[in-house]
Amino acid sequence: MTAAATLHYDYLRQVVFSLSCNVLDPSHDYLFETRLARLLRHQGMTQLEELVERLRERHNPELERAVAEAMTINETSFFRDLRPFELLRKELLPQIVKARQSNRTLRIWSAACSTGQETYSLAMLVREMNPALVGWNVQIEGTDLACAMVERARAGRYNRIEINRGLPARYVVRFFEHEGEEWVVKTELRDLCRFRSLNLCKPPLPFTGHFDVILLRNVMLYLSWETRRDLMRSVHRLLAPDGILMLGSVEQPVEEEMWQSVLAGGTCYFRPKSTG
Repeated sequence: MTAAATLHYDYLRQVVFSLSCNVLDPSHDYLFETRLARLLRHQGMTQLEELVERLRERHNPELERAVAEAMTINETSFFRDLRPFELLRKELLPQIVKARQSNRTLRIWSAACSTGQETYSLAMLVREMNPALVGWNVQIEGTDLACAMVERARAGRYNRIEINRGLPARYVVRFFEHEGEEWVVKTELRDLCRFRSLNLCKPPLPFTGHFDVILLRNVMLYLSWETRRDLMRSVHRLLAPDGILMLGSVEQPVEEEMWQSVLAGGTCYFRPKSTG
């Protein structure tokens, strides 16, 4: 690799970090070629060097954001890593519903929701709890950095491959309409969910009150320690005192003294400790 190419990759990594706080390892610089190919075509370019030169010449927030979004990992599927969802269905959601009988409100946040499969998976679990939640105020938030991912989540339209990845047949029949080559989320599920673009690493997070369940899975793997610390402090403030936090299977909170880990159902979740 030439020195010039190295400088181009350095610059692009800085752009991504400044907007998303994602730390991209130089050993993965080759990913810029594939993930930015569509953006280059849209901009009428053929080489990364052209993109870097344009970004250097003039501050362009829209183009910088497009680079950051293109480099964000959006791997997802319905009921991904099934055990957390089974634990929620069998134990944790029923416990929370019992504890919330007085105010009859349930709030769940799917952070880094990508194209919405995790958020809709949570909504399916909630819908299965009827009639226990009849008359309740149920809010399920789905957020992601990438505006394109949020738009796809709002549309709730999935192809055959996406439907076949982890979605039980009974849920396909109950919660989706088949339209041509796509399956579309039914209104009863869509009405539970709200999607919006959100940068988790740019506080303050635009929420008030507390969430009962927060899923922040497979996000912190790509963040610096300082960014993870700040994000986890924000999550701690937003989670109800008896709320539940679920991280990715290989993730742990920073500042572990703020969290109580619980092992159940072959998976691990976390409850916030009082910080006094």
